[in-house]
Amino acid sequence: MLPSLFLAHGSPMLAIEQTEYATFLEELGARFKPKAIVVFTAHWETETLAMTYTDDVYETIYDFGGFPDELYQIEYRARGSKVVAEMLEARFAEHDIPVRRDGERGLDHGTWTLLHRMYPEANIPLVQLSVNPYRSPEEHYRIGEALRGLGEQGILVIGSGVTVHNLRMIKWGQREPEGWSVAFDDWLIERLDHGDSESLFRYEELAPGARMAVPRAEHFVPLYVALGSGSKEKPEILYRGYDMGTLSYLSFAF
Repeated sequence: MLPSLFLAHGSPMLAIEQTEYATFLEELGARFKPKAIVVFTAHWETETLAMTYTDDVYETIYDFGGFPDELYQIEYRARGSKVVAEMLEARFAEHDIPVRRDGERGLDHGTWTLLHRMYPEANIPLVQLSVNPYRSPEEHYRIGEALRGLGEQGILVIGSGVTVHNLRMIKWGQREPEGWSVAFDDWLIERLDHGDSESLFRYEELAPGARMAVPRAEHFVPLYVALGSGSKEKPEILYRGYDMGTLSYLSFAF
């Protein structure tokens, strides 16, 4: 059975730089061989939950600027799956969660940079879904709950975001993490380990450094989707590391 994953997508340079984290993702792809992939990405925000609905090859979206030309030459030519999308749609309907189809949306870098490392052949059917940073952690957890058990069918659910993501606080070239970013992740790990969902839902008021770590929630809420959809008795820390002083690459299996 496949777990649900929360994976940090970090900088778009992940797609071309052979870092320790990039190697980890390659090894993770070798570890899990799904029949289909479902990704909730921090870089697609909609008021109502939305999902891609196509059987065609996706367009690769370069939703960033100022990076090397090499990065813009990468095309992640995965196909969508209407069959998988319709199955998700039925799950959401059972849980009274509205969702709309989007037949035009391509893959943003929250999705393709990760999958380019994990599954470079781009030969696994894929459905991408949005998040809404103005909705509560509980609501994102409920979205995940609607998909619980998909791992038993060989479908890999991924929440793509970052736990500590504050571009204004980045320390260029700094390898050692700032203390507040570590403290926030420590708190998160402890609450997850204890299954303390009440505190996790109230992270803004309870977690140390929460306002610095999560100035805006779009990169954080995919964690709750992954948590809600997971079936593991205890979360597994897959990777922990930092870049530029504050950018966390903390990743989990649920």
